Formats: sequence, C-alpha cells, structure tokens
Amino acid sequence: MSPGVAAPIADLSDRELLALHVDGDDHAFAELFRRHKDRMWAVALRTVRDPELAADCLQDGFIAAFRRAESYRGEAAVTTWLHRIIVNACLDRLRRRKPTAELPEYELADRHDHHASTEVRLDIQEALARLPEGQRAALVLVDMHAVPVAEAAVILGVAEGTIKSRCARGRAALAQHLGLTPGVRPVEQD
Repeated sequence: MSPGVAAPIADLSDRELLALHVDGDDHAFAELFRRHKDRMWAVALRTVRDPELAADCLQDGFIAAFRRAESYRGEAAVTTWLHRIIVNACLDRLRRRKPTAELPEYELADRHDHHASTEVRLDIQEALARLPEGQRAALVLVDMHAVPVAEAAVILGVAEGTIKSRCARGRAALAQHLGLTPGVRPVEQD
C-alpha cells in the first residue's frame, strides 16, 4: 500500500469502504473489520454466552460479509447489515450445536466490579440463556446494545412489532427466572 492511500481509507465511510471492497480493493474490508470487530464481538458473545463459540461466530460472520459484500443493498447502515450477519451466524451455530453439559461460567465483570454485582450479572446471563433464541437475540440487541427497535427488526429480519413483543416476553421471562415482579424494582438490602 502506498503512503498516500493509508490515510484516506481510514477517512472513508463504511458504505464507501464496502463499495471499494466489492470493486476489488484489498484493504477496504480490513478497515471495516478494524472498525467493527469489537462491537460485533460483544454482540456474538452476548448472543451465544461462550467466548470460543463467539469467536467462531465472529469469524463465520465476517467471512460471510467478505464473500457476500455485493449483497449489501444500501437500505440500512453497514453496521446494521453486519449485525444481522453476525447474529445469523450465532443463531446458525446454536442450531447446529449438539446439547452438551452446562458450560463452565466465565468472568463477565471486570476486576473493579463488586462481588454482588458479579453475582447479579451471572444470574442475568444464566436467565438469558434460558430464553428462546428469538427473545434472547432481541433483548441483547435492544436492551444490552441499545440498538433501536427498527434497526433490531432489520438485523433479525422480522417486523418491529415482533421485536417489541419478543422483548416484552423476554423481559417478563427474565423477571420470572430471577424471581422478580415485572415492573417492580427490588428493594436493596444492607
């Protein structure tokens, strides 16, 4: 790569990078990957709850995006398109996966979190794992990654109303799994 090309590629929009990739640019997709790998990793990890499986899903998703870049129609943001591909890769892996013994827990909180906070996070992750795939995917996108309902609908390929109902049902199921009353905040104990 020549010195004059490196700076401009970083300044291009995601759509421009994807178009360059489709046209054969060897560096454009690498820049897209660099920009979005961390967020897509978080989506994959929250969806499948297993770091090794999430890494496989991330790889599957980015390979699919690389190979099918010409399928991007420009109707949504490139990040929305990538989200959908990654979530689909996760759901595909989960469907193909044979039932196994429960996976060992892994550290979900950083070192600065308190013990109680870590326990709550683990309880929530366990409750999330009990939800049907559709509800879990909708909740991960809308509640954990703050993706707007309309964008989550595009990512998952369903109607906005479906996202809203999956989130509502998922939240109610989470509350039940956690022993909470929906809409009532738990009382803090000293």
